[in-house]
Amino acid sequence: MPFSDFLNSLLGAQAQQPQSPQPPGGRVLGGAVGHANLVAINPNEPLKVITARVLLLVYNPIMDQTSGKKLSEVQNWSNPDDLIPGFLSDLEQVSGGLAHYQVTQRVDLDEFPALTDGFRYTPDTFLAVINGTVPPHSPMGIDYNAILTQFNILQNISNDLYDEVWVLAFPYAGLYESIMAGPGAYWCNAPALQNTSASNRRFVIMGLSYERSVGEMLHSYAHRSESIMAQVYDCLDFLTWAYKPNRSPATISPNQNLNLFQRYICFDQIAPGRAALGTVHYAPNSTKDYEWDNATAVKSECYDWLNFPNFKGDVRTLTSTEWGSGDDRAFQLWWLGHMPKVAGRQNSFYNNWWHYIANPNNA
Repeated sequence: MPFSDFLNSLLGAQAQQPQSPQPPGGRVLGGAVGHANLVAINPNEPLKVITARVLLLVYNPIMDQTSGKKLSEVQNWSNPDDLIPGFLSDLEQVSGGLAHYQVTQRVDLDEFPALTDGFRYTPDTFLAVINGTVPPHSPMGIDYNAILTQFNILQNISNDLYDEVWVLAFPYAGLYESIMAGPGAYWCNAPALQNTSASNRRFVIMGLSYERSVGEMLHSYAHRSESIMAQVYDCLDFLTWAYKPNRSPATISPNQNLNLFQRYICFDQIAPGRAALGTVHYAPNSTKDYEWDNATAVKSECYDWLNFPNFKGDVRTLTSTEWGSGDDRAFQLWWLGHMPKVAGRQNSFYNNWWHYIANPNNA
């Protein structure tokens, strides 16, 4: 995504629009290792369910004191009470129950959160922005540190009261789709949140929007998954390159060896004849961002990933009907649903990728 679009997404012109990885520097096609010679380690090691406890913060201020109507109602946006169960259900489905999320604490807030310079919208100033009467406030970012302090989050993470934080808000709240905090935090579709090592362990803060639907929530989570798996396989530079509209080189070389995550995110445009699942933005046959409705037939090994780690060479010719014909939620369910989730390890990597995605301390 161009940087201007990234800023618009942060501002909320299209709330929580997906962001392509943009880490500084790095090699173009680095981190590549062969995937043919896998060494089994503890092949019978059982699967482990990751239970992740969530602190849910819902910023849904009252806009009309007379009627008591909240922002989501006034704007006829999604009901937060409907979004969360749908999101939880989708995560349970795509992970095969291996990423089990529980909202153990929910706080409903009748307020607009502070932005980085201390500014807070009011009902009137926010509606003026939504109606296009005035531009959104700048700087646009939310004050994450204020939230951490207000709810004593670093200490509560350290005390093992919950494992991550979900913030459900509105356009122009200034949230990243996801951001990681804690000691050794790394890129998670946003730069690591600094000065948060007092939590004693890493945790993710998800930024979600009730202006949108469950599909966009799942989309944000899929970007988180990309970032964490790129960390596991040391190939964030490859992921970044895959998202560039003008790539150099344009494709991988025919004899390029790929690690497992690089192989998973291949699509035909960057790896002719070697497509698998693609990325969160690019389906196996996509030629541009968000093109999930391309009817062009392309060969993909996506079905073979259901055989992981015992690939059988199952390559099929598919079109967009395979992943929902353009529907974001359907595509993300399809994309996440193929993530490996079987027992055992090979080359020290768990065959269950949800072991890492649901707990960034395992990466």
